[in-house]
Amino acid sequence: MTKKILIIDDDDDIREATQICLEIVGNWKIVTASSGKQGLTKAIAEQPNLILLDVMMPDMDGLETLQRLQINTLTKDIPVVFLTAKAHPAEQRQFTKLNVSGVITKPYDPFELSDSIAKILS
Repeated sequence: MTKKILIIDDDDDIREATQICLEIVGNWKIVTASSGKQGLTKAIAEQPNLILLDVMMPDMDGLETLQRLQINTLTKDIPVVFLTAKAHPAEQRQFTKLNVSGVITKPYDPFELSDSIAKILS
């Protein structure tokens, strides 16, 4: 069974490149959202196996989106992995305290992304 990943990122190029790479390299089914609000709606409707969530987005950032995912009974058990340009160790430690399944720092190697996600899900 092909696993489904929801990518929530406001950057069209990152969203598209990540989608293409995960579809080709990892054979994942990909659903995308360009905002936290749209991501919440798609998470409920699609019930993905994992959510890749950008931290820095306008309107509703990744932290608020994560909080809303975690309080919703329909999405609280979906693993979330942050995609972030924030690579400072203190920020990384803060993210791990938020009950996320992982943190992937941008820029990431698109060919290693699928393996990283597979490890998180196993």
